[in-house]
Amino acid sequence: MAKSAEVKLAIFGRAGVGKSESTYRHQASIDDEVVTMEILDTAGQEDTIQREGHVRWGEGFVLVYDITDRGSFEEVLPLKTILDEIKKPKNVTLILVGNKADLDHSRQVSTEEGEKLATEMACAFYECSACTGEGNITEIFYELCREVRRRRMVQGKTRRRSSTTHVKQAINKMLTKISS
Repeated sequence: MAKSAEVKLAIFGRAGVGKSESTYRHQASIDDEVVTMEILDTAGQEDTIQREGHVRWGEGFVLVYDITDRGSFEEVLPLKTILDEIKKPKNVTLILVGNKADLDHSRQVSTEEGEKLATEMACAFYECSACTGEGNITEIFYELCREVRRRRMVQGKTRRRSSTTHVKQAINKMLTKISS
């Protein structure tokens, strides 16, 4: 059996938005390929050094806010800025998630605000409820895995072209020196 592709995903958001502090592995068939997701679910209370380590480790990110807590929503953009600074010059692969959709009666952040922020951050947006399973949480992780794998393929092709170019340049230099 072929070795499964591995994808490292990290979940960030303010404490209390519906995450748990844990790391776990999950294997799934995504688009006919077996993928092992290693998921780091931060508690939102990590210090700066710890957060930086989590960001460096991750390949894809889920930024979570609580739709009943405007403050958690307002922390998303600064968190995205941190991801961009640590991961530069790469574009960060992420998905924005508004959690606690089952508490619509206490909503402080509209779906439209979440969609607008996701557009600004150039990422997908979902609303869900980790408590009730509303919003197909599995699809959120599958979509993030797909995006990480797409970016790997693009970066891999770029690297190969780049390596080929460097080899051609080295050979041309050697041939130029030999013929001189």
